[in-house]
Amino acid sequence: MTLRVAIVDDEALAIDRLRELLGDIEGVEVVATAHTADQACEKIAEVRPDLVLLDIQMPGRSGMALAADLPVEERPEIIFVTAFEHFAPDAFAVDAADYLLKPVRFDRLRQAIIRARRRIDLMAAAEHGKAVAEETGRYARELWVSVRDGQVRLDVDLIDWIEAAKDYVLLHTSTRSYLHRISMNALEEKLDPKALLRVHRSAFVRPSLVEKLERPGRGSLNLILRDGVIVQVGPSYVKDVLRVVGPNTQD
Repeated sequence: MTLRVAIVDDEALAIDRLRELLGDIEGVEVVATAHTADQACEKIAEVRPDLVLLDIQMPGRSGMALAADLPVEERPEIIFVTAFEHFAPDAFAVDAADYLLKPVRFDRLRQAIIRARRRIDLMAAAEHGKAVAEETGRYARELWVSVRDGQVRLDVDLIDWIEAAKDYVLLHTSTRSYLHRISMNALEEKLDPKALLRVHRSAFVRPSLVEKLERPGRGSLNLILRDGVIVQVGPSYVKDVLRVVGPNTQD
């Protein structure tokens, strides 16, 4: 299925850049562009895209306000694209599929597109389900994370990778990300390293999702995950990471 995408940004160059990146992702068609929230609202009602790449700070109504005003039952998937980190809590409060920082990296955009497509497929197939988990042994099997109307239990087994975001962490699953207030060190004590391995002071990765090792320079190491996202390995973590994932990946 072709994913029909609308791009909303007050800067023409930003729209052109996203259109160029999307052109290298198979199965994606840009069906509309807009420079203001009001214009975007009209375009969304007219063409009914599957996904909107939405800037936040624009003249007049913000992208965040637009997302909040769209009827939930008719709202397309939304990926916020912004130059500012501090809008992330609000973005995930409106159930955004992802939150990308400018300048947008191709691998992160591709991962976000894959995630949005999965969310659409899940909804169409009515395969929604609750993450059911339990605390067993020493390590946490679930985390309580905040959502728009309260908190939900997130099964740790659903987490693909984790990255630090100042006083928070972003818990990335295959269908969405959750913003969770906890330090990386406190999280490390809760997580089974066999399931989620710390590879950097700012990142954890599920070893089974690592498809390739990449060495961009002497002593440096990147992990390429199944969705194409690139996670840098910290220098002090390289030996432990190679011990765990090296034999099971392509180099």
